[in-house]
Formats: sequence, C-alpha cells, structure tokens
Amino acid sequence: MKIAIGCDEAGCGLKHIIIDLLQKEGIEVTDEGCRDDEVVLYPNIAERVANIVADGEADRGILICGTGIGMAMAANKVKGIRAAVCHDPFSTERSRKSNDAQIMCMGARVIGPELAKMLVKLWLTCDFAGGGSAPKVEAINQMEEKYFK
Repeated sequence: MKIAIGCDEAGCGLKHIIIDLLQKEGIEVTDEGCRDDEVVLYPNIAERVANIVADGEADRGILICGTGIGMAMAANKVKGIRAAVCHDPFSTERSRKSNDAQIMCMGARVIGPELAKMLVKLWLTCDFAGGGSAPKVEAINQMEEKYFK
C-alpha cells in the first residue's frame, strides 16, 4: 500500500508521528509537505495529495491541519475524491466501509497522537463494504459528474 500524506503548519508534528507509524508498518509514504518551519495555504497541500490519490499514484491519502475540516473541504474539490474528517473510531470506520473515503483528514488540535495512530491503523484495515451503501456512493459519483464539468 502507498499513502500520500500532507499537512499545514498546525499538523507537522502529528504528520511526523503518522509517517513513522506507517513506515514501521511497511507502508510506502509520499510526504507532500509542509516542512516544519513552513507556513502554507492548506488547500494547496490538500489539492496535491488529492490529485496523487485521484491519479492512482497512491492508494489512499492522509491530511492533517488544525481541525481536519478545511483539508477535507479542499480535498473534496478534486474530482473522484471522497475525504472525511476522522476523529473517533466509529466515524473513521464508516468513512471507509460506508462511504469509500480514500482520504482521511485529522485535526492536530482536536485529537492527540495516540488516538490519531489508533485511527490510522483502523482506517487502513477497513474496506468499502458495498451493500446498501453502494447506491449512495454511486449517487455521489453521479452528482460529481453533474457538477464537475
């Protein structure tokens, strides 16, 4: 599995922790920034990671900012991407199983490192369940085709 990861200045510390976790799990990681001393516009990082995932250059993506909300909003502007804020186990699991999210977004100012690591491990083990959720994800895809011209 290959993961693209990115953050803004609020998420740098947590990003390093997550990269370390992923590498220890044998997962290939592409770090799309930002650097520790760099102030960035998080939508630019979100766009970069989302395009890497949408283009198939990475299997999934992880984005980290202060709350995770802005990163999710920005990543969801890229065609083909479903990004979700993941701050608790149930929502994290459902983001994959029910919504087939390819990008998880976390807020470094909302959750601590240990919870973040647990959520990343959970998220990586979950696959899209299909079933009753499949028509809903397909409806999202149809909306995307309608509005992303």
